[in-house]
Amino acid sequence: MLRLTDFAKGIHAFALLLALGASLAFAASTADLPFGPWTRAANEPILSPQGTTWESAGTFNPAVVFHNGKFIMLYRAQDSGGTSRLGYAESADGLHFTRRADPVLLPEADYEKDGGVEDPRLQKFGGTYYLTYTGYNKKDAQLCLATSSDLIHWERKGVILPAYKGNWNQGWTKSGAIVPEKIDGKYWMYWLGTAADKTDQMGLSWSTDLIHWTEATTTPVLPRRPGKFDSRVVEPGPPPILTKQGIMLVYNGADDNLVYRTAVALFDRRDPRKVLYRSDTPIFVPAKEWEKVGQVPNVVFVEGMVQERNRFLFYYGAADKYMGVAEAPLH
Repeated sequence: MLRLTDFAKGIHAFALLLALGASLAFAASTADLPFGPWTRAANEPILSPQGTTWESAGTFNPAVVFHNGKFIMLYRAQDSGGTSRLGYAESADGLHFTRRADPVLLPEADYEKDGGVEDPRLQKFGGTYYLTYTGYNKKDAQLCLATSSDLIHWERKGVILPAYKGNWNQGWTKSGAIVPEKIDGKYWMYWLGTAADKTDQMGLSWSTDLIHWTEATTTPVLPRRPGKFDSRVVEPGPPPILTKQGIMLVYNGADDNLVYRTAVALFDRRDPRKVLYRSDTPIFVPAKEWEKVGQVPNVVFVEGMVQERNRFLFYYGAADKYMGVAEAPLH
């Protein structure tokens, strides 16, 4: 006959095995990521507002690529009236950037007037860079596209995901993160839309020409999680990269208090709709004073990512005012 103490010991051992199994599963998932823990590569902003004109109120939310031997950054610059333009800066080491005197993309189209051009992401196919950005006219925000061969001169392709349309989106569209290679003969893009409950969640669309896009899901591909750090906003960060394990996408999540933190999701390489892994806790959070105090408090918002030798560099907007950079070792 099994004694109570033996039974209790058995239950305890079984619980330990369950806990060990869960921790090993978590370790295996995180070990599949191509980078290790994040640390700040600079303790102060690498770009701050300057002057009295087009970048006087904020310089934040950057896209960064390595082009012709240099780190090239397109960043959102905001004037005192709240209008945004895209600035251009370059660097030899990825940390110290020299700015171009004038913006490279200004609000000129009707869907950009007064509000501006915001939050760039860059992806390259062949010799052409594809820039997804938010066009905002003080009424609607919509996901737009422009192309360039030199990252300075841009040709608009218009709105690619209109606001208030979609299988589940009922509001604005933003944040187009394009997968770097075709899958199943199609281009794929993760993006942000607004669901019926007014929360911002992540969608997925496909295209054969990068101009015309079709939704791939009837519900958000990466939904919000009530009670967690991404309960209110789930927004794509930099364009994803392809790894042996899948499509790795760094994303920005906000809770009900609109504190923005960074996380990561992994999707199936054969089916970009299928989620294989998702951060249970954030991997990067606001900690510095300049990340907590600004135009919008308590925000780290990653939009740029570059692999450099044995590390990844992650470029982020801080408090919608400054620019920061974090690093993580290459696995």
